[in-house]
Amino acid sequence: MVSDGTLTPEALAERAKANGVQLWALTDHDEIGGLQRARDAAHAQGMRYLTGVEISVTFLHQTVHIVGLGFDASNNELRQGLQRTRGGRRERAMEMSDGLAKAGIQDAYDGALKYVGNPELISRTHFARFLVETGVCKDTNEVFRKYLTEGKPGYVPHRWALLKDAVQWITQAGGMAVIAHPARYKFSPNEEFALFTEFKGHGGQGVEVVTGSHSVPEYQIYASTAKEFGLAASRGSDFHSPDESHTELGTLPPLPVGLTPVWELLSSRIQ
Repeated sequence: MVSDGTLTPEALAERAKANGVQLWALTDHDEIGGLQRARDAAHAQGMRYLTGVEISVTFLHQTVHIVGLGFDASNNELRQGLQRTRGGRRERAMEMSDGLAKAGIQDAYDGALKYVGNPELISRTHFARFLVETGVCKDTNEVFRKYLTEGKPGYVPHRWALLKDAVQWITQAGGMAVIAHPARYKFSPNEEFALFTEFKGHGGQGVEVVTGSHSVPEYQIYASTAKEFGLAASRGSDFHSPDESHTELGTLPPLPVGLTPVWELLSSRIQ
C-alpha cells in the first residue's frame, strides 16, 4: 500500500490470490500512486482488478471515508482533489506530535515518519505504530484509545474534503462512490439518515455492507439501509496489516441475499 498499509501492492495481491480472491481493488487513503503496481500485480496473479481509493471527508464534524471504485485514474479533477485533501496532513501531524510531547512522548513525528516516508501521507496509524514499537502501548487499538481519539493528548481534528466534492470527483471520473464501513462513525439515527440522503443526492451509489469493520448483526442493518436508499452493496476487508487488521483478505462472508453487488454495476470498468 502507499498510504497506511504495511505491505506492498505485490504482496497484497499475492495474499489475496492465495485466499481465493477473484476481483480486487487497492483502496489507499487519499492516494492513487499505487494503482498501476496493484493492477500489474493483480494480473500477474490472474485476478481481475478495479481502480480504487478511499477519500477522507468531514461530515457533521466527523471523518467519514468514501471509497471510489472503477474510476479513470488519469482524471485530472480527481487527482487534484486528492492532492488538496492530502495537503494538510503534515501540519496536523506536527500538532499531534506536540500534543504527545506534552504527555511525555518525545519525537513522535520523526518516529511516525519512519513508517510512511512522505509527510503528505502521514496519519494517526503511523503514530500508533511508533507508540507500539517504543513500548508505550501493546497494540494500535490501545494507542487510539489512550492517545489518538477526541479528547486525548495526540488527537488533532482535520478538515477533509466535503462529501459533495469527494462523490463528484469519483463519479466525474467514471467511477462509483461507496460509503465505507458506516457502523464505525457512531452517528445518531438522524445524523446517519442525513449522511445517506446527502450522499445519494450527490450521486453516491453504494455502501459497504460486509466489511472487516462490521459485526455480523451490522451486516443485516446495512443490508436494510442499502435497500432503503437504493444503493448497491460492497464488501471490503479494511485490511492494513497482518498484525493489525481484524479480517484477513478473502475471508469475508458473502453479501446478504437480495442486494445488488457493486461489481455487477462496474462490470465494464473491470480490468
